[in-house]
Amino acid sequence: MQITVHRGPEVWRERRSMPAATYNLARTLQMRSPNGVAFVPIRSLQVLAIVDRHEFVFVDSEQRAWALLAWERLRPDARSALDEAVDYDVVGYGDPAREAMRRLPREFHDALCALAARQRHDQPARLLAFAPRERRNGRAG
Repeated sequence: MQITVHRGPEVWRERRSMPAATYNLARTLQMRSPNGVAFVPIRSLQVLAIVDRHEFVFVDSEQRAWALLAWERLRPDARSALDEAVDYDVVGYGDPAREAMRRLPREFHDALCALAARQRHDQPARLLAFAPRERRNGRAG
C-alpha cells in the first residue's frame, strides 16, 4: 500500500517522552509488516498512524492527504534499557493538532495493543544468543 502524505507549514514543535511499552510495540508491529510500515487506525480519534523507520505520522480522516502531527527525531539509542522512555519531537501542522495531542498518546497505545492482539503469529519463535558481558573485574556476567 502506498499513501502520499503532505505536510503543511510547521506550526509548533515540542519535546516529549514516549513510554517504552508504546515505542516497543510500535516498532514490533512495524518490523512485522511486509513492507516495513505499520498502519494503525485510531478509531476513537478518527486518525490513522503511519509508523515507519524514521517517524510516526498521524493523519486525520477528514484531511487524508495532510499530516495532522508527526512524532519525529525519535531517540531510542539514548536509553540504556528497553524499558526506558524514548524522547521525540512532536511537530504540529495546525491548531487541531494541539487538541489531538492531548488524547493521542493514550489512544495510540490502546490502538497498538488492539492491532497486536488481532495479528497472527504463524512463524516459529527464534532464540537469540547473546554473549555474556564482561564485568570490570574481568569475570563474565
